[in-house]
Amino acid sequence: MKLERIWSMPNSETFTIKPINDLLKQEMQFGTWLDPFARNSQLSTLTMKVITNDLNPSCNTDYHMEATEFLKQFDDNSIDGVLFDPPYSPRQVKECYEGIGLDKFNTKANFWSDVKNEIARVIKPNCKVICFGWNSMGLGKNRGFKMTRVLLVPHGGAKNDTIVTVERKVG
Repeated sequence: MKLERIWSMPNSETFTIKPINDLLKQEMQFGTWLDPFARNSQLSTLTMKVITNDLNPSCNTDYHMEATEFLKQFDDNSIDGVLFDPPYSPRQVKECYEGIGLDKFNTKANFWSDVKNEIARVIKPNCKVICFGWNSMGLGKNRGFKMTRVLLVPHGGAKNDTIVTVERKVG
């Protein structure tokens, strides 16, 4: 497993942070990817399509659905990769979704487990999930994934680091 630590300034648009953007260019090279919490991210290229979703209707995405329902649209083992970049804290959830569906976002205790289970279901064997957050949890061995890369992006001062994990579905 590759572990990297690269300093960078924080940004609410995660994929524009240079070391994270560099990682995405290396890890996402082909196929169909899903981004269930896309905000306004647009990463599609000539060799790769990213289908975007965000519950917030003001975001420039393909869909505006609750993440679990968005993922349920796709067949088992049909997707080449998923970007899992949800809000990292209850405060961020509130900032992103209050007034537009906060009740849909986190109404049950197992919400995050349900989303991760759906991601594991749709990913093809040997394909990737790239997770972003304040921990390195990812999808994990219990869902059939092996971690292959960790990028730690310290933002300095009292700001939380961004931790990026790349996992491959075993099989």
